[in-house]
Amino acid sequence: MVYVAERQDIYEQSFPIIRHLCDHGIDFIGRVIKTKGGNLSTRFDGAVLGVFDWIDGSLMETDATKIPEYQMLAKIYTVSVHDVSIHREDFSGRCADRVIEKWGVLEDKQVLSLLEKHRSKIEHRAKRLKLFAGRCQGDTTNFFITHGDAGGNLIVNGDKYFIVDWDYAILAPPERDAWVMCCKNWAMDAFHEALRQNGIVYTLRPERLAYYCYHYFFYYLTAFLDASSQADTIEQYISGWIEESFRFADEVQ
Repeated sequence: MVYVAERQDIYEQSFPIIRHLCDHGIDFIGRVIKTKGGNLSTRFDGAVLGVFDWIDGSLMETDATKIPEYQMLAKIYTVSVHDVSIHREDFSGRCADRVIEKWGVLEDKQVLSLLEKHRSKIEHRAKRLKLFAGRCQGDTTNFFITHGDAGGNLIVNGDKYFIVDWDYAILAPPERDAWVMCCKNWAMDAFHEALRQNGIVYTLRPERLAYYCYHYFFYYLTAFLDASSQADTIEQYISGWIEESFRFADEVQ
C-alpha cells in the first residue's frame, strides 16, 4: 500500500509494467493478483493497494547477492518497452528542493538541530545534485526498466533469487540500479559483465552514477522527514551506509 500522494501515480503505473515483465518471461518478480473486477490495483483507506503472489524466502543483501541481482536486472533490461506507458527519468534534481521545503516547516527541534549540524554537507550535496542534473538532462539514450532499490528488496530462497517491491519502476539508465556500489570496482565489473552476458553494450557513466548518489541521498532523507523519523534515526542515515558512495561521487569532475 502506498499512502504518499506524490508517489501514487507512479505506483499505479507500475502494475502494468510488472505484468508486462511477467508476460515477457521474467519469473523472478511477484506476479500481480487482479481484483474481482479484473483491475491490477485498487484504492483503499486513501492508499493505492496492490496484491501479489507470495514469494517465500528471506530478505537479504550482501556482497555475494550482488552477482545474481545484477544478472536479473540485466535480463530485465532486455525486455522491450514498446507500447508500455512508463514514467521516464528527467534528471530534475527536485529531491533536494523537497528537503529544503520540508526543512522550512519542521517543528521537531531535535531534527532541526540535526539538519543544522549537517547544513554544510546537505548544501554541498544539493549543489552537486544540480550540477549533475544539468549534465544528464536531455540524454535519454540507454534507458531501461529500472527498479531503483533492487538490492534492498532481494528475496533469497535456497539457490533462487527474486526482486520484489516494484512500486517505483521507471525508465532510466542502468546507473539508477548500480549507484549503491559505485565505489567498489569489483561490483562495477560485475555489473558490466551482467550487461555483456545479456547482449547490452553499455559502460556505466560517472556523471550518471554521481547524479543518482546525490539524488538518492535526498530521496531517502525526504522519506525520513515524511515519516517524522526521530533525530537519531536520521543521524544514523546521514552518517551511515550512504556515506560510502560519496567516496566515488565527490571525486567525479
